[in-house]
Order: sequence, then C-alpha cells, then structure tokens
Amino acid sequence: MSNLQYTNLPSDTSGEDVLVQLALDVNLTVRRNADKLWQQLNPDLWERTHNPWAVLQTVSGLNLKRITSAPAFRATLDEIVRERDMANQSPRWFDQHHANSPLTSVAYFSMEYMLSEALPIYSGGLGNVAGDQLKAANDLGVPVVAVGLLYSQGYFRQEIDRNGVQRALYPFNDPGQLPVSPVRDANGDWLRLSIPFPGSELWVRAWEIKVGRTKLLLLDTNDPANIPEYRGITGELYGEGPELRLRQELVLGIGGWRLLRALSIHPEVCHLNEGHAAFAVLERAASFKDDAGVTFHTALAATRPGNLFTTHTAVEAGFDRFPVELMRTHFEWDGARRMGISFDELMALGRRNPGDPGEPFNMAYLAIRGSGAVNGVSRLHGAVSRALFQPLFPRWPTAEVPVGHITNGIHIPTWDSDDARKMWHDVCGPHCWQGNLAGIEADIRKTPDAPIWNMRTAARKSLVEYVRPRYSRQVAIQGASGGEIAEAGKIFNVNALTLGFARRFATYKRPNLLLHDPSRLTRILNNPQRPVQLVLAGKAHPEDAAGQEMIRQWSQFIHRSGLHSSLVFLSDYDMLLTERMVGGVDVWINTPRRPWEASGTSGMKVLVNGGLNLSEIDGWWAEAYAPEVGWAIGDGHEHGEDPAWDAAEAETLYALLEDQVIPEFYERNEAGIPAKWVARIRESLARLAPEYSANRVVRQYTENHYIPAAQAYAARTAQRGKLGGEILEWQKQLARGWHGVYFGALKVDSTQGSMHIEVPVHLGGLDPRSVVVELFAEGRDGPPPTRKAMDRGAQLPDNAFLFTASVDANRPASDYTARIIPYHPDASVPLEASEISWEK
Repeated sequence: MSNLQYTNLPSDTSGEDVLVQLALDVNLTVRRNADKLWQQLNPDLWERTHNPWAVLQTVSGLNLKRITSAPAFRATLDEIVRERDMANQSPRWFDQHHANSPLTSVAYFSMEYMLSEALPIYSGGLGNVAGDQLKAANDLGVPVVAVGLLYSQGYFRQEIDRNGVQRALYPFNDPGQLPVSPVRDANGDWLRLSIPFPGSELWVRAWEIKVGRTKLLLLDTNDPANIPEYRGITGELYGEGPELRLRQELVLGIGGWRLLRALSIHPEVCHLNEGHAAFAVLERAASFKDDAGVTFHTALAATRPGNLFTTHTAVEAGFDRFPVELMRTHFEWDGARRMGISFDELMALGRRNPGDPGEPFNMAYLAIRGSGAVNGVSRLHGAVSRALFQPLFPRWPTAEVPVGHITNGIHIPTWDSDDARKMWHDVCGPHCWQGNLAGIEADIRKTPDAPIWNMRTAARKSLVEYVRPRYSRQVAIQGASGGEIAEAGKIFNVNALTLGFARRFATYKRPNLLLHDPSRLTRILNNPQRPVQLVLAGKAHPEDAAGQEMIRQWSQFIHRSGLHSSLVFLSDYDMLLTERMVGGVDVWINTPRRPWEASGTSGMKVLVNGGLNLSEIDGWWAEAYAPEVGWAIGDGHEHGEDPAWDAAEAETLYALLEDQVIPEFYERNEAGIPAKWVARIRESLARLAPEYSANRVVRQYTENHYIPAAQAYAARTAQRGKLGGEILEWQKQLARGWHGVYFGALKVDSTQGSMHIEVPVHLGGLDPRSVVVELFAEGRDGPPPTRKAMDRGAQLPDNAFLFTASVDANRPASDYTARIIPYHPDASVPLEASEISWEK
C-alpha cells in the first residue's frame, strides 16, 4: 500500500492526457471551443452540468477510445490543442510592457470565485469579479496566484414551487467531480497545513485549479483528522453565524498566506478582494517578523505597502464584525502570542476607537490599517466608501479620505455569446481582448447595421431555444400536468423584444419595481402589435424573508395575469443561466436604490452581446450612461427608502418602455432593421465594451497599484525592514508630540492680483521635517479642493516657525484655512498617519 498515491484522475483516461488537461483547465472550458467534444462524450450530462471533468469520468475506456479515435473528433481536438499552445507561447501584455518591473507575483485573496459552471464555489458579484479578473490576468500575463476556499456545499441551489416559495438545497460538491487537483509537496505528498485552533489542531488541505497559466489555490477543512465541528468550516459559502464566518476567514487569510509560504511563493503584492481575507495582513506581518527578527509593528509597517484592499460594500452594516469574546477565543491564546503583541493591541487594529474595550472587531478596518492603498469598485462607490470610512480619519475632509476607485469590468471571452463572439472575431480579430484594446472602438464604429442586427436576432433565438426546455423541466418538477409542460415548451417569441432582470432578490435592489402597477405591466407585455417578453431569475438569501416574498409575488403575478407565454421566472440563477440571459436579452433592467449598487457587472455582460441597459443611475451606470447608449432612471441623487420616490421611478420605468424602448425596437427601415436601435447598440459596443472589460481593469490595477506597491514593498522590507522601522518611529513621534501643535494669528496682505498669507505654527516637540503646513480651500461646484504647501521661514521661539504662501486673489481670503498634516517622503498620508490640525 505504501506505493499507492492518491489521484482524482479517472482510471480509464490514462491514454487521453490531452482531454484530461482540457477538462482541468477552466480557462479553456469557459471559452466553449471544446463544447462539441464534451457533448459527444455524454450529451445529457453535458447539457445539465457543463462540467467537462464530470463528463470525462462517466465514459468507459472502451467508449472513450472509440469516440476519440474518430477522425472528426481527433481533428477538432488537435485544433483546440494547437490554439492553446499558440496562446501559451505568444508574448503577453505584461511581458511586453512591464518585463523589467519589480513585480514578480501578486497573491489575490477572495472568499469566492465564479470561474465555471463546473466549480460552484460562488454566490454572485464578488465571485464574478474575482473570477473574471483572474482570467484577465492570465490573458495579459500578469503574475497572479489566487487563494480561496473549496466549499463542500457552496452557495445554495434554488427550487421554486408552484406557489412561488423558494426552497434552498445544498448538494455536495464531490472534489472528485470538480476540476481540482490536490496540491502536492516536493515528495509527492498531499499538502496539508496545521493551524492551532481552540481545543484542537485544525488541518487544512490544499487544492489547485488551473486557469490557463494562472493558478487558483483552494483550502478546505474536510480532512478526516479534524474533529467533526471543524470539518464543516468550509461547508457552506457564507454559512450561518459569526463564529463560522470568523473561522472561514481565519482559514482564508492565515491559512492562505501559510500555504503560499509552504509552496515557496513570495508575492510582493497581496490583493484583498473585500475584507474577508484581511487576516492575511496579520499573517504576512507575523511571517516577516519571524524572518527579519523585528517586532510585529515594525513588520506591519514594512509589509503594509505591499497590501491592496478593494472594498465592495456600499453600506456600513455590510462589514464583517466579530464580538470581543469570539475574537478572544480564537486569538488570545495563540494568535496574539505568535505576533508578539497583546490581545488588546490586536483588537485595536480592527476598531474605530482603539481604546474602546467593548467595540467589536471590524475586518474592513483591519484591511485599511494593514494596506498601502484602498479602492472602491466604481467612481460613485469610491465616494460612498470615503464617507463610510471617514470616521477612521477624524477632522479630514471626506473628499480626502484615502479611498480611490477602479471600476469593475467583465471578462468578455467568458460572457460573450457564440453569436457575439463571431461578430467580435470578424470585426476586431480573434485575440482582440488579450492586448491593450487599441482599435476596437474604431473597428466597431465601421461595422454596418446588418451584421449587428443579425447577431442580435440569432442571439435572441438562442436564448428562447434555451429557455423553453429549461422552463419545461422546471414546471415538471413543480408537478405540472402534461399539457402545462407542453405549453411551457412553446413559450416566447424569437422576434419579440426581450427584457431581462436577474439579481439577488434583496429589498435594496427593488426587484419588484416593475410590479408597482401590475395592470400597466400587463398591458406592456400583452400588446400583440408590439410584443414584449420578460425573463426573470434570482435568489433570495435563505434568511431573507423579504427577498423570498418578492419572488413569491412575481410567481403569483405570473399565475394571475395569464402571461405564461411572455413572462417567466427561471429558478436556480447560476453562472450558466447568467450566460444565456445576458447573451440573448435585448434590454437589461436594473433598479437598485442609489447608492447601494457598488458596481454591478450584469449590465456589462449584456452590452458586450449587443444588449442595451435600462438602469438606475448607480454603480457603473452612473459613469457609463449617456443617452446614446441606453436609458436611465433616477436623478443622480439619494432618496433612501422613500415609497413616493419608488413610485416615481416606477412611473419613469414604465414611461421609458412605452415611449422610447418599445417604439424604437419596432421602428424598422426598408431592410427590416431598426436603424436607431442598431445605432444605439453600435455606440454601446464601441464606447462601453472596452472600457468595462476586465482587461482594462487588470491593466489598471497592474500599473496603478501592483507595480507601485511592489516597488514600495521592496524599499520598506530591505535591510530587515529598516525603512519600515523608520516610518514606525515617525508615527510614534507624531502620536507623542501632536498635542503640542497649534497656530498663531494668520495675517493676509493683498497686492495687485495676489494675496500673501503668513501664519506662525508652534510644533511642540515635533521635528519640522515631519510635517507640512498647507493652505486649504474647499472646491467649488465640483472641482477638488485647493491645497497649497506653505514655505517654512524664520524660526520663532519655542520650536515655532513662520509659514508663508502666496495665492491668486480670485478667491476671498476667508476661503483659505491653514492646516498642518504629517509628512514622510515614503509614507501615505492620511492612510498611515491621520493626525491633522486646522488654523480655525
């Protein structure tokens, strides 16, 4: 028995290594050029799962040999392999533009990843972003290794009964049926990590997912050596209760960083996709402390610039918080001791008020205090996040809270339909999404109406052909009669205007805004001259009764209205259903309450398929919307949960559909093409598709964050963290001496066209080189505030100096206020030093 090795490869495929390689690479499976191969192996299982790995394992060796030896099969397989090898050997964007940069590795941490229908370890938007960015990093050659959790059940699967009641199901994710492989050490042993845990050791297993030349490493706790309670830690994604969530985040952050070290992966950059993984900054600092022989606080100061925190949360209540006693149970006896700090010091890193012993531990606060940069996921969300995090930077203007933004985008080769992909390839070339996207806009603008409209017609037909059998199965499961099942197989019209709405059903997304006036919606969907059909999908969290009630309301409306042929609610909203919907609908409707949609990516998926957006001016649409590319509701302001505003926006939604959307779709020229509609599609494709692609996002992260972070990390950690220690000492000096800072009387002298301003500043015990004095004036009508550094002049008694500056006299002197803020050439202010004093 000692010679046996565990493997999850099927025993009958030893002679078909190429198919094994294809099935285990989710980057290849999502591109769909191998779909015809898997369909031949097991058509029914492929249609239900789109899981090449599961399909491959159902085929006997005899049948596999027979099928794969057929000339047509072999020719297709050889062509796929040839394309894969050419792609792997071709130079990529990162190598062409940043080969000599200090960046060699980025560790990307996320709680979930949406990569493939074959890997159900995702819930929604956060996983969508993580999966798409990982694929784009592979396309571009950016050196990313991702870290996550392998859930034995994942997020729930949904069934809806005849009464519209949602049922949550949790099927088991058998690792042997997933495209994952055990991570093995140099001796060939399955890599398992040991993490001290309350009452017992926790064993964590490691798995690998191939995403082209990029890897996703997954951890799971379902190890036989664990006590039963611990084996279930990586059971459900976002499982119930704060203790389970805390344990999952410990495994992700601490276990994930230890896994990288065990594999001798030493990233310069650690990218936290949401605060769930923030414990990684603690483990990273603790590891550097041990390696360099320095204190934990020096290690944190040294490693901090190599950490990037991306927040996706738009409401303060959305941040993970853990009670003091729960943190004490999991950290006091080992975690704090390993870091060499007290439990109170550890808790201070996750508190708004570090000295409040009762305040819970906030993971977002830890991420901010452990990162060198913070960003939101749209321009509007950046502003929302600055307001959310302003309490950590008291007395700083909200506009200067150190949170930027990089608006999300989607991985277009994953989300384009077959018909859209052909158009993109014909117009822009087969590799147009793997470089810098130059020329795409111009190529699309030159495209005639007919190819665009033909693509849309074919894509809508494909959606209808998908919806019919899926809906038939759904009503059959609900106990429908034979006649009802047959009718379900004939719903929808391939030529009718098709609207789509699919979201997580939560009150802030207002999924029932279209139902505000049921009779008006009925008239819209029941017009034989201008037919309109609507496909709906979405899950409500099992604990969200209000969300489940909204699903029930839609189901009841469908039954009462008699609109069975033009309105359908499809159950079990997952990646496969998303692909089909965003590929085929003509208009995507999105109705969140502003500003609670941090970004939103479903509408981006629609636009790359020639679909148009009708959305609230929120998230990405707040910066993407223009009248030429789609339609919008809302006035660009926040109205909270005002029922009157909901009613007004429902009225706007109906009016847009009746007066603009529907007439424009059915207004045809002599060639039978809706010319105005196609012009809007063309503008949307040209202007928005490149801008809201994950290609742009990853290039922006690389150039704006990853490479600068790698440079800063190298400088801070050199010589056992010498610069990190200097910055820590600078922070301590500021904390000790800031109470002695105050201003004297400000004096203004006006001359022709300018003002000369001077003010004495008493620095107490501070080194004058550790601060900067500025004149500050609020921005007017949108522009950013004015900041002008003042010159340090004559020294006055008691470590005071006269600071001076001259400004244009186009604003009154009363607009300007002097202020003093920390300064260090290698530190980020106010992120790393939030002290500030104002002259008045």
